[in-house]
Amino acid sequence: MYNKYLDIFVEVANQGSFSKASEKLFISSTAIMKQMNLMENDLGVKLFERTNQGIKLTEAGRQIYKDAKHIIDYSKKAIANVQKLQETKNTIITVGTSIICPCKPLMDIWYKVSDSYPNYKIKIVPFEDTSVNSIQTFRVKDDDFDLIISPNDSAEWKKSCNFLELGKSTYVASMPRNHRLASKKVIDWKDFNNETIMMITEGDSPTTNSLRDTILTNSKNVTIDPVSFLYNIDAFNRCEEKGYILMSLNSWEHVHPSLVSIPLKQEFKVPYGIVYAKEPSKEVEKFIEIIKKNI
Repeated sequence: MYNKYLDIFVEVANQGSFSKASEKLFISSTAIMKQMNLMENDLGVKLFERTNQGIKLTEAGRQIYKDAKHIIDYSKKAIANVQKLQETKNTIITVGTSIICPCKPLMDIWYKVSDSYPNYKIKIVPFEDTSVNSIQTFRVKDDDFDLIISPNDSAEWKKSCNFLELGKSTYVASMPRNHRLASKKVIDWKDFNNETIMMITEGDSPTTNSLRDTILTNSKNVTIDPVSFLYNIDAFNRCEEKGYILMSLNSWEHVHPSLVSIPLKQEFKVPYGIVYAKEPSKEVEKFIEIIKKNI
């Protein structure tokens, strides 16, 4: 492309002064004069007349000044066109991320293989967890992102979305740090006696249904406080404020710093992974295939 001397030359000509050009370009006057001397030596012509009133362009300088502005403009347009062409060759995959649905599990995989797929670029889009059904949230947001990373043991999700499992999360009992059970290493079912337990509304999740049945069968005088399928920070706040026990996941252990998470006597696992549209774009399908090969 054009020599960067031209940018300095044009600014010096515009300002009529090395010192004024120095202020505009944030380059020392001495450096600017050296650059202009080098430019004159390279071209073999004199570009400036140095006078007590400043500098003036010579006839050769005026001709180069006229052409230089066109050269710079054409070069900038050429660079912009090349950059635009490169952007059209890239495939942008937008990934939604939130407190409850962090994108880190996917990014941990992608960082290991991304060098092999330079045309794929990841754009992270934050969204707010809500108390409504996460399927509705996903449908509302699907114009903003192509996929999210989330636990998925939902019958509704299986009907409405595609899912690629990346691993499994384990249910834990989360509670305030001053709770009577907070120092235990493992929670037994009898520990839940006379407690209020927050957990997903009955019906949608087979694993949660099984966990609920196990608690109610093996514990006494338990109150179930239902939580919507998509947990949000309000559920964790309510757990801390009320002193309840929240059936959470080990992947959410750091969502609320005032809560501790303790393993259950029996493991109940739910899959987590990539949730994406039932009819994804070809670009998303190809991206999913890349992830499948590298899980």
